[in-house]
Amino acid sequence: MQKTQTGIEAIIDSTTDEQLRSIAQKVHRKERLTEEEGILLFEKGELPFVGALANYVAQELHHNKVYFNKNFHIEPTNVCVFTCHFCSYSRLYKHRDEGWELSMEQMMDIVRKYDGQEVTEVHIVGGVHPKMNLEFFCELVSKIRAHRPDLHIKGFTAVELDYMFRKAKLTVEEGMKKLNEAGLQSLPGGGAEIFAPAVREKICADKVDGEGWLHIHETAHKLGMPTNATMLYGHYESYADRIDHMSQLRQLQDKTNGFNCFIPLKYRSGDNDMSHLGEVSLVEDMRLYAIARLFMDNFRNLKAYWPMLGRQSAQLSLSFGVNDLDGTIDDTTKIYSMAGAEEQSPSMSTEDLCNLIRMVGKVPVERDTRYNELKVYEEAASM
Repeated sequence: MQKTQTGIEAIIDSTTDEQLRSIAQKVHRKERLTEEEGILLFEKGELPFVGALANYVAQELHHNKVYFNKNFHIEPTNVCVFTCHFCSYSRLYKHRDEGWELSMEQMMDIVRKYDGQEVTEVHIVGGVHPKMNLEFFCELVSKIRAHRPDLHIKGFTAVELDYMFRKAKLTVEEGMKKLNEAGLQSLPGGGAEIFAPAVREKICADKVDGEGWLHIHETAHKLGMPTNATMLYGHYESYADRIDHMSQLRQLQDKTNGFNCFIPLKYRSGDNDMSHLGEVSLVEDMRLYAIARLFMDNFRNLKAYWPMLGRQSAQLSLSFGVNDLDGTIDDTTKIYSMAGAEEQSPSMSTEDLCNLIRMVGKVPVERDTRYNELKVYEEAASM
């Protein structure tokens, strides 16, 4: 009687394509995929195949655990000196009357709103405003730290930081040290977009380049500050551009082990200069997550940012290699809602998030910013 195959063997045998079988066998042996193999997955890997393979890897790493944290955002301004053609959020400085600029006190009021509540992280990111300089943000971070020492402060994209440091006439190393001493503890991953220079020239020519982004994050890692990594996909980039971007992140992670997670960010076409491009399909979203899980072998955590993707699509991604859904947010971000994302009021209670995770047979786990487990929530009762 022939033995029924299960698990990874069944996945390997699910394709007759020898190149894809070879890739699946490498994944099983925990061997690193080459850039050529990554591109091949995009070109030939059907969703059921790459999805099953990615889910296998995620299960090996995390079993059924899916992480989230309790967080809120502060967006100091959407006024910006840069022109990013994919951005629906910012307003040019000359049109600043159409945007918002929060004062120090207004931002501290947002922090005080969460006094006594079980939040572990504040995420600070916004436009690049010429009057909100390094000294201004050092003071803000110091005040938050003094007011609530237990709150982890994650803030400022490499784009914001590059501008701050150049304006202050400081090196990246000097500027990062100054912010770290003021109380900044980690960096988000924004501003990475796509590292490929030709694509970057099309979508965000006037801001820090890929090399500069990587240097800022490497400097943070050397100071003991973890950071996130992102990739904006679904616009002008090719499969090769995606793999090149992920490869450069993978190389820096080999060197520093300073990245907390990788976050693919879907280009949303609402109300921006690239709206004519439209958006990639949900199938392509899931293939991207799955291939990222397979290629980014030194990133333990793959995050689906649910306010951008939408809760149902984010829930679906949990079957395609994703093990993190970000946080509760509490309706404190406008970056994606202004670009036409499904979540126009991005807020979920802990119970909502846990139920979303449980519905696909996963176990919700509250984490802190560094992925220390704070609470494992019970599994849903069997029906």
